[in-house]
Amino acid sequence: MYSFSPKLKSTSIIFLVVGLVLFGIGFFLNKGISTEKIEQMMEAVHASGHNAPTHSSEMVGPQDHAAHLEHATLQVHNQPLAALHFVAVFFFGVSCAVLFFYCIQHAAHAGWPIIITRVMEAIASYIPWGGAILVILMFLNIFHQAHLFHWMDPDLTDPNSAHFDVILFEKKRFLNIPFYAIRTLIYVLGASFFAWKLKAQSKKVDETKSKVEYQFLYRWAVGYIAFFGFASAAWAWDWLMSIDPHWYSTMYIWYSMVSCLSSGIAVIILLSVYLKKNGFLPQFNDNHLHDLGVFLFATSMLWTYTWFAQFMLYWYANVPEEVNYFFGRFQHYSPTFLPMLIINFLLPLLVLVSSSIKRNYKVVTTMAIVVILGHLLDYFNMVMPGTVGPYWNTPEVFILILGAVLFVVGLFMFTVLTALSKLKLIPTGNPFLHESEIYEYPF
Repeated sequence: MYSFSPKLKSTSIIFLVVGLVLFGIGFFLNKGISTEKIEQMMEAVHASGHNAPTHSSEMVGPQDHAAHLEHATLQVHNQPLAALHFVAVFFFGVSCAVLFFYCIQHAAHAGWPIIITRVMEAIASYIPWGGAILVILMFLNIFHQAHLFHWMDPDLTDPNSAHFDVILFEKKRFLNIPFYAIRTLIYVLGASFFAWKLKAQSKKVDETKSKVEYQFLYRWAVGYIAFFGFASAAWAWDWLMSIDPHWYSTMYIWYSMVSCLSSGIAVIILLSVYLKKNGFLPQFNDNHLHDLGVFLFATSMLWTYTWFAQFMLYWYANVPEEVNYFFGRFQHYSPTFLPMLIINFLLPLLVLVSSSIKRNYKVVTTMAIVVILGHLLDYFNMVMPGTVGPYWNTPEVFILILGAVLFVVGLFMFTVLTALSKLKLIPTGNPFLHESEIYEYPF
């Protein structure tokens, strides 16, 4: 039985509190930015010669100085919720992707990962908490207390408005506030239900050691796979791609999901190794670590494939409305956009390609941390250009991002480790447990 150490509990609470304080400081600094200061920031951006729009809304409606200033003001004041939004979506996606990985193993009747079953269940325990943050953000947006989603402005679908946008008018059957709210609740409540149900069914399997109950666990796992397949695609549309509603990509749903899946496997590695090193999970061995390293390497390569396929096809087509999505990132986000390929592709490729290195605890855990940070940067690149635009390189934004990351990481640590302390680490009722205990990678 795992015991949540007071030191680690204090660390998670400190992260929570410090994160809230930093986010609060960043929030008040952001609200204190005057119109004159914003105008100066806007003129500095224009004077730099980098005028590529980062969002389709910059190309719709009046293009005079007043309209540009209004748009810049919205972007600057989007900073606090944009910083929280990308971190919240990322960690919610990571916990849902871990539950997906867990269900794949049950659906495949895989024996090797049974030892880390409780690790994955504990990580999935974050889902309702992460979902609650996203529901709060949803309400702030639909009641126009935030402006992360351009399409929520009613003027854009009013044919009599100077800001009328014919593309959004055609998309409003899907992109409308009531349907968006309903979908968000479906994603959060549905994922929370499956996280609870799968944990409860797994516990029942332990208590009864019944193959009938295990069959029900298998069926619920298949059900979540189907739910996740549709929901992860739809929340990528809603929470990420609809930030720039003129642009769309058929690769985007896979791209955003694989980013979370790779990070989720990295989190499983970190928690499993932590339990192993502290004597709570001695059954976890080099073979289990090797297979998790294989999945970390494979998902990193899959992410690279989806990134390249999305980027290259759009760049090669050279359609202005589509290429602009990337061109704005080249101009305004050059320190973060292409360099993330080094973290998310090149380092995993060079380090994890060797089979023997995947048994090295220090190397694999280091790469797990690198992958998580790299994909967090990936989500930064998905959200910030369309919400904050070129006004991201300021002290306020760095304070806000640091605060949001510390707060969510603290909440994640606290909920996951608290859930783990309430679970029996070894699923003794699982019929494949013995196979996992004696598992050896054959090569």
